[in-house]
Amino acid sequence: MRLFKKIGNTLHILCFPDEDVEKGEYLLIEDEEAGKALIAQVIDVEFANVPGVMEELLRSSHNGYPIEGEDEDPLDVTSHILYIQDARILICKIHGTVVNGRLKQESSWLPSRMNSRIHKLPTESLIKMAKIDGDLPILLGETQDSFPLSIDARQLDGKLNIITGKKGTGKSHLSKILMLGLIDYGAIVVILDLNGEYTNLGYNSDGSKNKYHDKIHILAPGKNFKVTLYQTKLYVMMRTLVYALGLPGTSAREFRQIWRFLERNGRLTLHGLGEAIQNWKCNQHVRDALYSRYMTIVNSGFFTDNMAEAIDFEKLLSKTEKEGGGAIVIDLSDTSPSDRQMIVEYVLANLQDALSDWKIRAVFLFAEEAHLYLRETYWDDIVTRMRHFGLFATFITNQPNTIHENIYRQADNIFLLNFVNEHDLQVISRAARADAETITSIVRDLPPHHCLLLGKIVKDFPMVVKVRPLNVKTMGQTRYFFTDERITKLVRELNQAPIGR
Repeated sequence: MRLFKKIGNTLHILCFPDEDVEKGEYLLIEDEEAGKALIAQVIDVEFANVPGVMEELLRSSHNGYPIEGEDEDPLDVTSHILYIQDARILICKIHGTVVNGRLKQESSWLPSRMNSRIHKLPTESLIKMAKIDGDLPILLGETQDSFPLSIDARQLDGKLNIITGKKGTGKSHLSKILMLGLIDYGAIVVILDLNGEYTNLGYNSDGSKNKYHDKIHILAPGKNFKVTLYQTKLYVMMRTLVYALGLPGTSAREFRQIWRFLERNGRLTLHGLGEAIQNWKCNQHVRDALYSRYMTIVNSGFFTDNMAEAIDFEKLLSKTEKEGGGAIVIDLSDTSPSDRQMIVEYVLANLQDALSDWKIRAVFLFAEEAHLYLRETYWDDIVTRMRHFGLFATFITNQPNTIHENIYRQADNIFLLNFVNEHDLQVISRAARADAETITSIVRDLPPHHCLLLGKIVKDFPMVVKVRPLNVKTMGQTRYFFTDERITKLVRELNQAPIGR
C-alpha cells in the first residue's frame, strides 16, 4: 500500500491486488523518520482510475470473437497490466495520530509519501491504545478480525444512547445485551417494552431459569401493575389528563378543584371521583369532558381502589437497588395508545420523584419505539433536565426520522445497524459524534446482526462488530408461517400427489 493523496481528513491510499483490505478496518501509516503514525479507517474501496485501463479492458474482451495469430509476450507485460487493472484506491478517514506510542485525536500532520509504511492495525492494538474496554466490560461480539470487543459500562453511565437500524437487523437483541450487562454491575434498568420482547429474559433458551430470573420484574398494566389515586400525585394526573387524554384547560381547572376537595375529605377513590364529577356544579360541557376522561381512566384497568393489589412503584425501585440492581420491564404490549401514554406519564413522574428525593441513585431507561408513546416535550425533558437527576436514556427505533435532530446532536453513543434508505442515513449523519461519509458508506453494507459503534463507547474510533448471540429467551423474533418443518411437509405432500392434481 502507498499513500496517494490527502483531502481534508480523508486519505486516498493505493492498494494492490494481493493486499486484502475491507471496509471498516483500520490502517496505520507510519513515518519512521518523523517518529509518528496516522490511524485511518477504510470507509470505501474503489478501483484505481489508471489512464488506459478502459482501453485495455476493451482490447482483452475480444467481444467473444477469436483472434488469429500467436500471442508473444517475452517481457511478461500482460501480467503487469492485469496487476495494474486490479489496483484499488482505499478511501480512509483519519481518526488520530500516534506520537511516541501515545494516541492523540488529531489529523494536522501529514506523513511522507515515499518513507511511510502502511499496514493493517489489529483491533486489539487499537483498543489498548484508545483504552476502550475499561474496567467494567460488556462483551458485544467480535470485530472484523475476530477479536472479542467489549465496551466499558461506565461509558453508558450518564450518557444518551441511540440504537437504530431497519427492521430485522437485531436492534432489540443488542439492547438486551447492554441491559443485561448493566444488571451484572448492579444497575437499575427500566424498560418500556412495546412488544413484550423482554418478558422472558429470566429464562434460558431451553426454558430453564437463568441468573437473571430473580432480577427481572415484569409489570403488566391492568394485571399485576395497578395503582390507587392516593399513590398518584395531582400533578401526575393533571399531566395525564392534559397531555395523554387531551383535556382542555377550563376542564383541567375544574378537575384540580374536584381532586383537592376529595383529598381534603378523605374520599379520593375512583368511585368518589366519578360521583364528584357527576354532582359538581359546573358547565355541562365541562362535566361531559371530565366524565369521558374519567371513564377512560377506569376502563384502562391501571387504577384501582383495592390497596392489596396496588403496586408502590417507588418502593419497587428502592428494593431493586438494595438487592443489587435489576430490571423493571413495563410490558405495554396489551395496552391501547391512550392507556400507554397514561402509564408512561405515571412511570416517568415516579422515576423523577424517586431520583430527585435520592431514594435511588440512577436509572437506565430503555425506550422501544419511544415516538409511539412519548409526547414531543418529553424528548428534551429526558435528555436535558431529567438527565441531571440521574435518568439516562437509550432510545431504540427503526424509524430514525422520528427522533428529533437535537437528540442526535446530544447523543453520546450511537449503535447503527443496517440501513439502505438514503433519507434515513442522512438523518443519522446529523449526529455530532458521527462522520457523514463513514455512516453512509459503511452502514449501507452491514450484514444483519452487525453494528457500527460510534461515540464515547469506542473513544470516537468507529468500529464494526458482529453482535454475539444470547442464551436467553429473547422473544421478539418474527413468527413465520412457512417454517422449515412446514415447507418440508408441503414439499413431501406435493411430491406424493397424483399427476394432474
